[in-house]
Amino acid sequence: MAQIQATARDESVSQGIVLPARPVIYEINTWVWLDELRGRLGRPVTLGTIPASEWEAVAAMPADAVWLMGVWERSPLGAAIAANDPGLMAACREALPDLTPDDFVGSPYCVRRYEVDSRLGGRAELAAARAELAQRGVGLILDFVPNHVAPDHPWTREHPEYFIQGTPADLAATPEDYYQVGETILARGRDPFFPPWPDVVQLNAFSPELRAAMTETLLDIGEQCDGLRCDMAMLMTNEVFVRTWGERAGAPLPEEYWPQIIPAIHQTHPHLCFIAEVYWDMEWTMMTQGFNYCYDKRLYDRLEQETAESVRQHLTADPSYQDRLVRFIENHDEARAAATFGPERMYTAAVVTFTLPGARLLYEGQADGREVKLPVFLSRRPAEPPDRNVQTFYRRLLPLLRMPALNEGQWQLCALTGWSGNESFHQLAAWSWQSDTQQCVIVVNLTDTAAQGRVQLVWPQLAGQTWVFQDRLSGAAFEHSGDEILNAGLYVDLPAWGYHFFELR
Repeated sequence: MAQIQATARDESVSQGIVLPARPVIYEINTWVWLDELRGRLGRPVTLGTIPASEWEAVAAMPADAVWLMGVWERSPLGAAIAANDPGLMAACREALPDLTPDDFVGSPYCVRRYEVDSRLGGRAELAAARAELAQRGVGLILDFVPNHVAPDHPWTREHPEYFIQGTPADLAATPEDYYQVGETILARGRDPFFPPWPDVVQLNAFSPELRAAMTETLLDIGEQCDGLRCDMAMLMTNEVFVRTWGERAGAPLPEEYWPQIIPAIHQTHPHLCFIAEVYWDMEWTMMTQGFNYCYDKRLYDRLEQETAESVRQHLTADPSYQDRLVRFIENHDEARAAATFGPERMYTAAVVTFTLPGARLLYEGQADGREVKLPVFLSRRPAEPPDRNVQTFYRRLLPLLRMPALNEGQWQLCALTGWSGNESFHQLAAWSWQSDTQQCVIVVNLTDTAAQGRVQLVWPQLAGQTWVFQDRLSGAAFEHSGDEILNAGLYVDLPAWGYHFFELR
């Protein structure tokens, strides 16, 4: 099938903000953020009336891009369906004990229309928010959900050919799998490993008409932002879609979904950044299909559940591949890091994810030590006092992400050695950054016992001089002979879950 051509636009298209190679992405739950601003300021707040001081604070995080999660028009029908799910409502009440009906606004991934919700200020106010960010050199990222839409999306009545369809017999046999819109039976949205989501209906990745319509939709979205976070992007690949839907989807098209759509969008929006939420070890597949960045869920899982050796093995991948991964220890889908990792281990995990190549994702509330994971269906969250220790840690760590070495430098995983009778170096991981003006070394202990070892640095310029290793997180400084480092390695002794962020002088 010939590649879909981007439709020419009469109006001029702004180039927007081009994200740097290793961006810091700050995710904000938009409804919740505005709700708390309203409470703090004592007046209604929408996207166009956010005080300049708030945008200044966001830019100073520092952030290269803000992901405003959940700006699109949510489905009232989808919200009503979800509200009848006992398990979901129990989770909502657990997170927000004083839950009221007004707090339940439905899922941001049950999109009725790709129009900015009027309750948030609409399209014009989103443009105003984007302009505020752009003035500070910060890009805007929005969501796109390729796999499904709300059951009251206009397409369900106007274009049933865009969807996976069923029969009255299917609906009678498995009503949890199908949904009736008028005379048409539509499949509910799903992935191949879990039951269907009850509040959405399934788009057909193999429909040429859908691909054309989605291209038009994305061209319009692309005029409003600088990047797209694509929800469960791997579900639209031929391999996964056939596994999920089989013959119901019809024959796969010769060209994959994303390689057809992304280049078409780039004809009009050449700098629009595509970010894939992706699982099942399909990161490289999505990169080859056109995505700039892909979630690194594998690193998250290894930090949470596996050994130091598994983390080191993960980091042996080619640096050019790692530069296209999004590193995180929390987002709206994961439990809060403070609750998952605990206080000491959380700091170590944060040092890892923020000092590796690729994009670095910070979720609003993470730097305050919030512990309650809020269901995305809610517009309000419980009050949680900030953890001063967590705030102090992030105030030290986040500014370091502006260091030249971490942005322009060359990254290298470091070998580690020990000595007879001490194998604890296996508990460590280390890497270095080097630019024309700066050298840094990061060492972490990924276990709950103390560890010692030597970090191998292949830097000939160390020879013949004494070097000061300044720990930019703790403030401690250590002097080392360059010749000793080159001959034996940099000696480190770290407590349980300890870490160093050294800058060399």
